[in-house]
Amino acid sequence: MKKIITILLVGMLLASCKTDSKSVEQPSDGYIISGTAPGVYNGIRVYLKSNDQRGKMITRDTAVVMNERFTFDGKIVNPEVWLLSGNSIKGTLPIIVENKAISVELNKDNIRASKISGTKANEDLIAYEAKVQDISTKRNQLGGQIRTAASAEEKNKLTAEYAELNKQVSEMPINYIKEHPKSLYAMVLIDKLMSQRDTDFNQVTELFDGLDSSLTNSKFGSDVKAKLDAVKRQREALSAIEIGKVAPKFTAPTPDGKQLALDDALGKVTIIDFWAAWCGPCRRENPNVVKVYNKYHSKGLEIIGVSLDGTSRQKDPKDAWTKAIEQDKLTWNHVSNLSYFNDPVARAYNIRSIPATFILDENGTIIAKNLRGADLEAKISELLD
Repeated sequence: MKKIITILLVGMLLASCKTDSKSVEQPSDGYIISGTAPGVYNGIRVYLKSNDQRGKMITRDTAVVMNERFTFDGKIVNPEVWLLSGNSIKGTLPIIVENKAISVELNKDNIRASKISGTKANEDLIAYEAKVQDISTKRNQLGGQIRTAASAEEKNKLTAEYAELNKQVSEMPINYIKEHPKSLYAMVLIDKLMSQRDTDFNQVTELFDGLDSSLTNSKFGSDVKAKLDAVKRQREALSAIEIGKVAPKFTAPTPDGKQLALDDALGKVTIIDFWAAWCGPCRRENPNVVKVYNKYHSKGLEIIGVSLDGTSRQKDPKDAWTKAIEQDKLTWNHVSNLSYFNDPVARAYNIRSIPATFILDENGTIIAKNLRGADLEAKISELLD
């Protein structure tokens, strides 16, 4: 009888352990990652992490190792590269998480030597990472040889080889996408390229268009295309407000309800000043702008104040706007749609923070921007004195 009770208790204990772990059945519309972790103790936590939109590393999922096994399950909108890591385990393992069954054999001593199976995308990722690792190893070896080179000639030769390896690494994503138009990992690489500041978005568009229709017509493909189009529009908007470009034209309401066009308010030199009644730094800068205006208005300086009042925290945005104009003695032209940062003028000038200023010549060409304090006065003096 005691043996039967003991067996029942053990069975209950094992059942409770399984309850704490996640189900190993394939979710109908989500991902399940079933892992083995030889040599990893019970209770060790393992994590799936990735960078959020601001680049901060965040935890996407957590599991607990039990009997050298762990399981993640959930649902993801589009495939993403996440990083698998664990307490007491050095390093991270990149893994493409998609709504499929994935298996991981975790190597606690060298996590990069772990094995991932179950999806073609992860097989492609592993092959790609192996090539990157191979080049990194060669670069490290060359780095050591460069430091101990016996002659300048040998050092120059090794340095050229090192530069060639760097070039290979930088070109790897582009070449991979071109050579693997049906690989989901190619789409993942395109998505990753868009987060890099030096990306040529015309080239990325060509790479996207060269992918197989099974990818571009998928939900993931549609989302990547939408993101690509949005980034391109943002880059074009930034390009439109570079120094040397003609400032974007606009017409907006004045405090008395009339419409004022930029072309109708240009002087020899014009400052477009983005500000708001609620903006402390703007209000503190206003006395300096008043000083500059009073000193140089007679010489041809004009200012157009574009207010970004209209935040939901303001009970009466227009009243706050007009009172600030009066209190700060801002005697120049003013316009606003009272739409906060959604103001069409602010959006045309890609305004993300205020105060922000653009200085235009008599033809409306941008000749300087974002000058404040003594720098603003010095620039206006240079142009009009």
